[in-house]
Amino acid sequence: MKKSKKYSKLLIIIPIVLVLIWLAIGGVGGPIFGKISDVSSNNQVNFLPASADSTKVQNQIGKFSNSKSIPAIIIVSSPKTISPAAYAHYRQLTYNFKNVPGVQSDPAGVIGPIPSKDGLAIEYVVEINDTAKLQTIIKNLRSTVSSNLINNDKSYVTGPAGLTSDLVDAFGGIDGILIYVAIGTVFIILLLVYRSIILPFLVLITAMLALTASILVVYYLAKNNVIKLNGQSQGILSILVIGASTDYSLLVISRFRESLDHLTSKYDAIKRAIKYSFEPIAASASTVILALICLLFSDLNSNKSLGPVAAIGIGFSLLAAMTLLPSFLAIFGRVAFWPFVPKFEDKRDNPNPVVEYKKGLWTIIPNFIEKKYRLVWSVLAVVLLVLSLGLFQFKASGITSAQSILGKSNAVDGQSIASAHFPGGEGSPAEIISPVESSKGVLNIISHTPGISSANIYSAPGSNNPKVVDGNVLINATLSSVADSSAGHATITRLRNQLKYSNLPAIVGGVTAISVDTNNTARADLLKIIPIVLFVILVILILLLRAFVAPLILIASVILSFAASLGVSALVFNHLFNFPGSDASVPLFGFIFLVAFGVDYNIFLMSRVREESKKVGTRKGILLGLSVTGGVITSAGIVLAATFASLIVIPILFLVQIAFIVSFGVLLDTLIVRTLLVPAINYNISKVIWWPSSLWSKTKD
Repeated sequence: MKKSKKYSKLLIIIPIVLVLIWLAIGGVGGPIFGKISDVSSNNQVNFLPASADSTKVQNQIGKFSNSKSIPAIIIVSSPKTISPAAYAHYRQLTYNFKNVPGVQSDPAGVIGPIPSKDGLAIEYVVEINDTAKLQTIIKNLRSTVSSNLINNDKSYVTGPAGLTSDLVDAFGGIDGILIYVAIGTVFIILLLVYRSIILPFLVLITAMLALTASILVVYYLAKNNVIKLNGQSQGILSILVIGASTDYSLLVISRFRESLDHLTSKYDAIKRAIKYSFEPIAASASTVILALICLLFSDLNSNKSLGPVAAIGIGFSLLAAMTLLPSFLAIFGRVAFWPFVPKFEDKRDNPNPVVEYKKGLWTIIPNFIEKKYRLVWSVLAVVLLVLSLGLFQFKASGITSAQSILGKSNAVDGQSIASAHFPGGEGSPAEIISPVESSKGVLNIISHTPGISSANIYSAPGSNNPKVVDGNVLINATLSSVADSSAGHATITRLRNQLKYSNLPAIVGGVTAISVDTNNTARADLLKIIPIVLFVILVILILLLRAFVAPLILIASVILSFAASLGVSALVFNHLFNFPGSDASVPLFGFIFLVAFGVDYNIFLMSRVREESKKVGTRKGILLGLSVTGGVITSAGIVLAATFASLIVIPILFLVQIAFIVSFGVLLDTLIVRTLLVPAINYNISKVIWWPSSLWSKTKD
């Protein structure tokens, strides 16, 4: 009797203690929300592999100049030829720019005004050496030039500094609007799913505390340089944690709701819910975590950094769903479902009931599969294969910095104006490091390379002699085309090839070379990481299902689903949205998320099918498993798709494309592949799916 009372007290105390612990984590981590951007960097150089030529050049550039400045290109354009009087007026702006705090003060700090050949524009190159206050400096430069315009002239501040500032502004909504939109979307869906006022709040509190804990850990790891964080990883972390936490919570709530029909005690119901939901949720989370950890094999540091950041988020999503949410449910019990409170249906407590088919849609679909299973899977397989053909139209050769910013941007507009009047690479030269003894030959090759408008050997300010550092000189080459455009990429590739064929020991870096190396590395990562991820997921499925055939079917289905999703995305991006292309990392990120989450929903389904097959046989177990998990998995898929769709509020092309690919792919997977294709194939093969486990030899069809 005493033991029973002590046990009852523990059942009451433990949930309260767990809730208090999580609230304490929220109290500590809450203030970090607004600081996470302080340890986030969007400088592309920081994410290149150490072996890239552009990285080697970047590491040596500092030896030629103590300045760590970043250039801003200021353009003043006029509808008519700029008169000598107007030019004299704009010449005074040089001194105004030098007086802006953060602008380099030496003679090379501001170069200009430089008139265009057509006489319709002038240009300044302004070196900014206080990169920590870049946005404020760019704002002041824009204010300075716009307040000194005459006639109907227009001004733009662009170049690497202007584009970086606008890029940071575009990412600015990650800490606020993105999370608000994601939470609002999930809340509405949960209200529609549960028709309960309390449950949506419990789920969202669980998700937000999981996100808070994730950000707390990521912040201190990034602050201490253990990991690198950028805007892309930061945005994906928020969406991933909210979506994954909600998905896992839905599965726990589904099992809890089912248990309440057969058990009078809310504590017994939550124990049963944890018992039967832990394995599939843990397997699901492990799949996503290990898929993300596989990004550590990437040579591109921006890909590599996402792995641990997102894995931390999934880990806390799992932890919150299995500790905080069950604690909430243990405290609230049946009241959590108010106003539609579930009633006790059995005449006696039954911890292991034989479930029955759900009513409505989730009776119709299993019945349809039972009658037309061969037709279902064969037609769907053909349709998905046809959709996959669009994959060959997916353009992932990289985009320019200007193209990556969607919506209004002074820097993007300025880039177009600058390209119309000046050499496209002005202000962002290719930087070539060459041994001094080979410099004349290297300079000759550079000067005669198509796409290079001018080239010169760097001299220290106030000197006419080339500056030599460690036996090397620096050659700056201005490209005729926009620095990180496809034409600029072709010029850099051409230059590298010509230097290689000439056997001259020179390495090429600079903004355009960084972009080239990033794209090349991203494509190599795609070919290397995909097989690793598939192998890891296959091993997890084999361990979970104790079989070989079913895991192979699931892997094949998610690959087909991913290919179809990318195929449809290519058609939409090219012909509906008219996007200029995609970042080279988009297919890899899309693959990681779609394959991991596609397997997730199949894990939820097949773990239940395995459970029911032990009781009623494989074929009936397939139909029964689909019937009882259909609603919750579909809800989870819709929630995750809606959560990822929230990324479209951030005007960055990469995130918008990831939002569409993952949202469409998750809906395709949860509504078509998991609901129809996989059950139909498994039903056709029957108990062979469990080979070589005991279910294969002992279970009836």
